[in-house]
Amino acid sequence: MPHVVTQSCCSDASCVVACPVNCIHPAPGDPGFATAEMLYVDAAACVDCGACATACPADAIVPHTTLTQKQLPFLALNAEYFATFPHADRTPLALVHEQRRLQRTGPFRVAVVGAGPAGLYTADELLKHPEISVDVFDRLPTPYGLVRAGVAPDHQHTKQIETLFAQIESQPGFRYFLGVEVGKDVSHAELTARYHAVVYTVGAASDKPLNIPGDDHAGSLSATDFVGWYNGHPDKQDLAVDLSHERVVIVGNGNVALDCARILAEQPSRLESTDISTLPFGALLTSKVREVVILGRRGPNEAAFTVPELVGLAGHTGINVVVDAGDGEISGDDVKTRLLRELAARPVDPAKRTIVLRFLASPVAVHGEGRVTSVEIGRNRLQVDADGVPRAVATGETELVEAGMLLRAVGYHGLPVTDLPYDADSGTVPNQQGRVHPGVYVAGWVKRGPTGFIGTNKSDAEETVDAILDDLDSGIIPEPVGTTQGLRGVIRERQPGMVDLAGWQAIDREEKRRGAAAGRPRIKIVDVDEMRRVAARAAEPRYTSLRRWVGV
Repeated sequence: MPHVVTQSCCSDASCVVACPVNCIHPAPGDPGFATAEMLYVDAAACVDCGACATACPADAIVPHTTLTQKQLPFLALNAEYFATFPHADRTPLALVHEQRRLQRTGPFRVAVVGAGPAGLYTADELLKHPEISVDVFDRLPTPYGLVRAGVAPDHQHTKQIETLFAQIESQPGFRYFLGVEVGKDVSHAELTARYHAVVYTVGAASDKPLNIPGDDHAGSLSATDFVGWYNGHPDKQDLAVDLSHERVVIVGNGNVALDCARILAEQPSRLESTDISTLPFGALLTSKVREVVILGRRGPNEAAFTVPELVGLAGHTGINVVVDAGDGEISGDDVKTRLLRELAARPVDPAKRTIVLRFLASPVAVHGEGRVTSVEIGRNRLQVDADGVPRAVATGETELVEAGMLLRAVGYHGLPVTDLPYDADSGTVPNQQGRVHPGVYVAGWVKRGPTGFIGTNKSDAEETVDAILDDLDSGIIPEPVGTTQGLRGVIRERQPGMVDLAGWQAIDREEKRRGAAAGRPRIKIVDVDEMRRVAARAAEPRYTSLRRWVGV
């Protein structure tokens, strides 16, 4: 009875380490691990011990006999991977590399700016060394970044990685300074004066513009903002989302576009038991949206969404999925194109809301008197360039499609970080393996750009931490002129609403208490002042461990 990976997993490789027969790939060190959509279990080698299922922080691995009808495509998907990429030469047991040890005795202090997955994975790697203590800063009173404010509410399994994050933040040597904005409440210079190393993991907070006429109309929104709105991000609750029209157009066909479309087309009753934010849920209850059109400028074979996300959409029984390939063909025999062909052949139930996957189409202009009323869409054709890459070329044909809202989902883009160099084209801080210069480092999207998945940040963090350890061992990082002694008091004077670990744990408990009363995982607090009031009633937690908490 082999086990099967059943969703776009976090890819942090916990299951790989747990597997006694090394049957989960691509593993760290395998080609393509860092960019893999998901991991796969080799049915021929799996011994059904269940160790991977126990280790998986997202509950994404199950025995094949428990697969639901909508999960069955994952059985073929796992088998197809090993048919294409055999691993017959693998060692019989997964190897756990010897833990690196610092050559210098320390203690060392590191500040991590950003409490999302990249920041917490970085903290975890650093805390493997007893000589190092870590303080994590974030401008919001709550941590976890896009896991909290980016993962769709109907993907609760993915959000279970928060359990892993809770284990990381409960380690001795870890402190939170939440609700503290670096560059405002504390400066970069103050951090570098007090810490041996400062690591920025601030992500990519902006989105790419469409640069077409009318894109500034009311109703033309960033998918980044829309995702934050329905996920309870405090900065996005005032977003003007108008759902009084029957059609929404989404530009871009990556996973974020599919998430937005699914939330708009979903029956509200299916979201009622999730952690969707209260105000957006109320808006969705009265929504008049009946159709969501997702535009992809190239063909079906070049679609940006991942196979696991398409499998999930194809298995959704409450939504019509229509495939409009334009003048192109859905060719190929891979899982993605097979699913698209199967979806294209499905009948449409007029009683259900509809998501249209429209290919070879690009927005040309947004029309309306100051507000979106329609989108002009141009038809494309594919032309292979000199490098063999299919490119979208406009045919000149256009049509006008009525719509009340347009969402831009063409990618995230990083913003400049105060006092750090900036590459405007990539939206990143220039670096070498995470090193900006000795003592200052980056990890996550601010380092590599908005690519990869939640677990990609683990291997990315490992690389950055290796650079920090190299610099500590070599002695090229200057000794800080100050210490972190009294830093908490200094920051509280500037920002009385600072939230520590105990404060975050109090917010977490209160959200879960409110959720339990309503039959939901949690009801998010979206008002920052209310978060601070809840946190202020908490006391700093006590640690009982033999491990020395140094430098705090």
